[in-house]
Amino acid sequence: MELQTIGQVSKQYDISIHTLRYYEEIELIQSIRNGDNAYRFYDEAAVKKLHSIIFLRKLRISLKQIKEILDNQNVAKTVEILERNISELDEEITSLATVKSILTRFAEELRAKTDMVLQLDLLSDTLSVADSLSFSKNYINNSIKENFTMEDLNKANETLNKLKRSDGQVRIIYVPPMTVAVSRGLTEEEEKANEKFTQELLKIKPDVRIFAVFNCSIEDLKFDETDPGEGWGSIPDDMEVPAPLTKKTFEGGLYAAYAGIESLNSFRALAEWVNESEDFEIADDGRPLLDECLDAYHLLKGDLKKGTGVLQGDLLLPIKRK
Repeated sequence: MELQTIGQVSKQYDISIHTLRYYEEIELIQSIRNGDNAYRFYDEAAVKKLHSIIFLRKLRISLKQIKEILDNQNVAKTVEILERNISELDEEITSLATVKSILTRFAEELRAKTDMVLQLDLLSDTLSVADSLSFSKNYINNSIKENFTMEDLNKANETLNKLKRSDGQVRIIYVPPMTVAVSRGLTEEEEKANEKFTQELLKIKPDVRIFAVFNCSIEDLKFDETDPGEGWGSIPDDMEVPAPLTKKTFEGGLYAAYAGIESLNSFRALAEWVNESEDFEIADDGRPLLDECLDAYHLLKGDLKKGTGVLQGDLLLPIKRK
């Protein structure tokens, strides 16, 4: 198997370059540098490991647990982690089954009273049916399919990640204008020099904001495998940046924000949420899609690599009011 660029891998697995770099940061995978080329390359072993990581993430296994599994390669430890997640899922399934059954009984009770005006007393009487509900684990477990395919898993993952308009997962925020230092396709030596710059930046701007930038079409939301991606870091307006970094002004604006990282599926779900909104629509005004690290200070300090932090991010989609 030939070496693949970071862009090729991101396109093949529909996973952001930012996420691939983060996986390297926390030492889940490793890339290879080929001479002075700015691109990261992945060999067959790294791609196989990435495939396993993506599969486990779709099973809702946390990155911390995945790291435990890959580092230990101990079957007993892996089984312990999986059983812990199964137990948590059992509780979630039971809770969802309870909500579904209550909703079903609630709808049945109201259906029988469609000729009545919905008043508080009627609503209270109808809700009292919840007191008589009982469930068995066997009933719940027997309702689950025993044989699954990867297509089933992908469909389930897509459904679970679907954003709802009413559950508060999406926030509408205003990202203010700012001056940013822009990095793009840095070589290994340039990245080392950039680390020195960021350490100096932290001393004068500990509230620095860090963004991964997606210069892709909002319409099709597809990665360009030839694009090494950009990174932005907010800086004081009068600060000079060393080459090969460049400096630009970001105009800011209104964005739909969703807490999550990893694949463009989350961006697609966010775009679907906006398209269904009565108040907002996607703004195709040249502003890029952004993935902001919400703990930029500890990321730049290197704490995530030491295992003392967890990457948290916001996916940001440019929008405008209708």
